[in-house]
Amino acid sequence: MKIYRLLTEDDTSKFCHKVTEALSKGWELYGDPTYAFDASNGVMRCGQAVTKEVDAEYSPDMKLGAQ
Repeated sequence: MKIYRLLTEDDTSKFCHKVTEALSKGWELYGDPTYAFDASNGVMRCGQAVTKEVDAEYSPDMKLGAQ
C-alpha cells in the first residue's frame, strides 16, 4: 500500500532537514514543493508531499511519520 504525507514548515533550514529525514527513511518526493505566505504568522511556509510503499493495511489511526 502507498501512504502519503504533506510535510510543512516555515521557510528555514528546518524544512529542508524535515524533507531530508523523510527521504532517508524511504519516503519519495511526490510532485513539486509549494511555497506560500502565512499571513496569520507573517512568515513564508514551504510544503512537500511525499509517498512511501509499506507492508501494512491502511487505518486512520496509523502514525504516518512512524512508517
